[in-house]
Order: sequence, then structure tokens, then C-alpha cells
Amino acid sequence: MPSLRVALAQVNSTVGDIPGNAAAVRHWTRTAAEAGAQLVAFPEMMITGYPIEDLVFRDSFVAASQAALHTLAADLAADGLGDVAVIVGYVDSDGPAPTDSAALPGTGRRDASALLLGGEIVATYFKHHLPNYGVFDEDRYFEPGDSLTVVRLGGVDVALTVCEDVWQAGGPFAAAGRAGVGLVVNINASPYELDKDDVRLPLVKRRAAEAGATVAYVNMVGGQDELVFDGDSMIVTAEGELLTRAGQFTSELLIHDLELPAASYTSNPSGDAGAAPRASAVAPLGEQRADDGMGIERVAAGTALRPLVDGPAVGGIAERVTDEAEIWSALTLGLHDYVEKNGFRSVVLGLSGGIDSAVVAAIAVDAIGAQRVVGVSMPSGYSSGHSRDDAAELAKRTGLDYRSEPIQPMVDAFLANMSLSGLAVENLQARVRGVILMALSNQEGHLVLTTGNKSELAVGYSTLYGDSVGGFNPLKDVPKTMVWRLAKWRNADAARRGGEPPIPENSIIKPPSAELRPGQVDSDSLPDYDVLDAILAGYIDGDQGHDDLIAAGHDAALVDRILRLVDLAEYKRRQSAPGTKISIKAFGRDRRLPITNRFREGTRQDS
Repeated sequence: MPSLRVALAQVNSTVGDIPGNAAAVRHWTRTAAEAGAQLVAFPEMMITGYPIEDLVFRDSFVAASQAALHTLAADLAADGLGDVAVIVGYVDSDGPAPTDSAALPGTGRRDASALLLGGEIVATYFKHHLPNYGVFDEDRYFEPGDSLTVVRLGGVDVALTVCEDVWQAGGPFAAAGRAGVGLVVNINASPYELDKDDVRLPLVKRRAAEAGATVAYVNMVGGQDELVFDGDSMIVTAEGELLTRAGQFTSELLIHDLELPAASYTSNPSGDAGAAPRASAVAPLGEQRADDGMGIERVAAGTALRPLVDGPAVGGIAERVTDEAEIWSALTLGLHDYVEKNGFRSVVLGLSGGIDSAVVAAIAVDAIGAQRVVGVSMPSGYSSGHSRDDAAELAKRTGLDYRSEPIQPMVDAFLANMSLSGLAVENLQARVRGVILMALSNQEGHLVLTTGNKSELAVGYSTLYGDSVGGFNPLKDVPKTMVWRLAKWRNADAARRGGEPPIPENSIIKPPSAELRPGQVDSDSLPDYDVLDAILAGYIDGDQGHDDLIAAGHDAALVDRILRLVDLAEYKRRQSAPGTKISIKAFGRDRRLPITNRFREGTRQDS
């Protein structure tokens, strides 16, 4: 059986940085070649970054992607890497954008994969399955491909596929089995959400069985606006054996030697018990289509791969981590890349002494270093002594730049000129704090971090243009109960490593409070967070209705109240800062609801 040393390049790209992304391909290919790799696979849209959203409509952007691919092929050969096959994602086009009046059905923008070898673009493939759910809008942007590309490489038939192709049965993987390939390479930009790694392995096993072939699954790592990509690349045999698996949230090369069947024109036996039987032998398939709806385009690589000189290479299987560790890594990487890719030098946030600001500060310090984090205590006449002490203690433990800006004189100046009372005075305090943070941002160039969690955003428990002020929110998709879990985990992790826990214990155990009036605590306005978060998870993440939530055991009156709060707060959420997605349904790209909306759960709609 032919041997093939495969390197899965689990690496970070930046949307729009086409030269930088191409340079990264050259760098990682060189590193892989030094380890003896013969085939290196990069993530989906590696050349352009992902997701490119409406950039795909610009002819200039698509042309830059296409030109970069040609240049990259030549540059790799000039680097002495012409005998290493490189699979890389990019955006291609065989027709006008769908917004163009000249657009024709079956042509347009393409989410594409290319195999580069010998200084040339040997083969290309257009993604077949286009996701149009959750954060994905690919039907808006791309035309689906209808032909599977199979490249004969080093005596092995290798099929090219892209991301969503692995998430759906039929189509490219069924065609790969019909084509008798030995290896399916699936390049991905699959965003992180909690427990998604538990879904991927069974999924890849199913597709490997369907194709009757080994599957090499490579995923991107890094942050892009609200999305973060966790890697978790792997190789699985047709029999379902996990050969190697990368870690999460790490940039790395996963290098592994594969023993693969020699190329032939015989269909693979399917490992999928529910699949229809395939013919045992077929003629070269060319472009003929079968029940999977795919034609097959066969390409023979004209350049020989560099020989294996040592071995064997074994990639190993990375250890899985806890939910809290997984989420913490997602939040720190998401913030790090948002800061770095957008050119911010530093961040600033309000330190109240409470749990939310403490966790955000710890995330920021882990993400970009304490020397780039400014924490500002902004006490009012209602701020407790322990809150001020807890904020100062956190700053001492983490080493961030700590400042104090008392707000009471500024609040008093407003009240001397305006007659305000009750909630207006409470919100005034929050807005004065927002003004201070934005002033520091303007003066010193910091990115303002807001610290509201998903539970508060859901029910509108925040002050618009006050504590919601900020350019990025690390906790936007983190429920309050998970905030506490993360704080405890981070402290325990520090202790396990022999370091000092960053978050003061008092910030974790004291009742949460906005401290905008005497004796205020969150429970004055909201139910216990354990109860609240369970209702919110059903309504927001699970799309459960009023009756479903009551059937699940929740109090009917409380359900009515919480659902009304969630619905009425849509206008606030529409104006909120972006933040890293960690759940199956985050506010923003995942959950799109009208602001003006009279539909209410639990009320009759037929009268």
C-alpha cells in the first residue's frame, strides 16, 4: 500500500489579509516539509480568511484571491517546495455575483479548494453543501459545486471537499466512495461552540464509513469578530479508527503517516449499513452522475511528491479538556484576535469588584498581558467598601494598570442642573461611568470592554449607553451561572499550576449587585440565576415556547415575566457590542428577531 505523510495545518488566518495569509501558507508548508510532509492541507478560505461576508460581492476582492492563488503556487516552487502538495481554501468565481443583474443560474462566487504542486494549480473543487443556518449565510454568497475533484497523487486517489460537505450525508462523500478514493481531505472553517468537539468525531466517522475511505479533517483556529475557531483537526479511517487528533485553540501541524490503498477505478465498499450497495468495479467515471448528484472529475498530478526519508510520523491524540477550560480558551483567543487583528494597543474596563468585571479582567490579562489592560474603579456614593477593596485586590493579583475615578462629583453636577429621581438617577451613574471609559479610550487609544453577561443581555438588565458601553464584550454569550463556574475554574487552575488565583474569593461568593441604590442586589429585580438561566436556555438556545417551558416545570407567571423581558430588550441587544460566541445560539448572527414585534408567547394570536 502507498504511504503518504500528511500534515494538517491547523492555523490562524485574517479576513482580508490576503498577502499575510499567503505568507502563512508558505511558512507552515516549509515547516511541514522539514518534517517530511508530502501533502499539507490548510483550512477553508485560508487565502482570504473566513467568513468574508459581503466582501464576496466585490470583483476586486475575488480577483485578488484568484491572483494570490496563482502567485502562491509559483512562490511555493521558488521556495523549493514544489514537490509538496498543498491544499488550500480560497474564493473563486465563474460568473458575476448574485447581486449583479448579469448573474446566471449555476455560476457565480465559489467557496473553493485548490491543490498546488510543481508551481501549478493542479486541481480545484467547489464546495457542494452550502450551510444556511445559525451563523452561516452561504446560500446568499456562493453557488454550489456539482462535481467531486479526485487527484491521483503519489499513487493514491485523493478527493477534495470543503467543510459543510462533511456535515451532510450524500453528495461529495457518497461520490468519493463511488470513485474509489483512498483519502478524502476535508478543509474547514468550523466555528466553536461548547461540546462541538463531541459531535465532530462521530460525524467524521460517519462520513469516512460513507466514503469507505480515510478522512483527513483540518479546521481553522483563531478569532474573527464574534466567531472563534477551535481547530480539533483529526484523521479517521474508513473503519472508524481515530488515528490522530489535534488540540483545541492551538496553532499546530498535525503530521501523520498514512498507509492508503493504491489508486484504482473500483468503488469502495461502504461502511454505512444504510447505504445502497455500489458496483464492485466500474470504468473510469469521468463526469457521470449517480444518485449522489455529483459528477467526478479526475486529475493526475504531473509532478512527483518528495520521497519519504524517515518515519514513521505519528501525530498522537490530544487530551480533551473540561467545559470550563474549553470556554476560557475560546474567550481568551477570541479577545486576543479581536484586539490584535484590529490594531488595538490595549483595553480598558470598569472594575466594580463584582464577578463579571473580575472575570473579564482575568480573561483580558490572559489574552493580551497585564501591561496592556487598564482597570478603572469608578465608585459612587452607593459603592460598598468591599467592592472597592475587591477591585483593588484583583488588580494587585493580576498586575493590570489600576486607576480610580470617583463618579459622585460628576453625578452631583448633573443633579444640580437637572431634576432627576429614581431609575433616572441610577442610570445616570452608569452613564457617567460609560463617559469616563470612552474618554479614556479617546485619550489613550484603548478598546473599551463591556462586561455584561448573556443573562443580563437577555432580560435587558443593563443601562443603554452606560454599563453597555464598549467595543467588545467577552461575556456576551456567557450565562451568569457559567461566569461563576469560570471564575472558580480559573482560580483552581492557577492554584494547580502553583500560581495565585486572579479573582478574589469575595467577588465570587457575594450576592451580585449593580450598587446603584442603597442595599441593591440583583435578586431585587431578577429570580435566582439558576432559575433564570434555565428558562433563558430553553427560550433562546432551544427556541422553546411558553407552553414548552411550563411543561418543563417552570413557574407559569415567571415564564410570562421573563419572556416579556427578553422580547422587550431586543432593541438594546441590537446596539450591543460584539462578543465571542460559545453557545449553540448567540445573540446577533445566530438569533435574528425583529425589534418591532407584537407577537407574545402565551397570548392568543387568533383574535
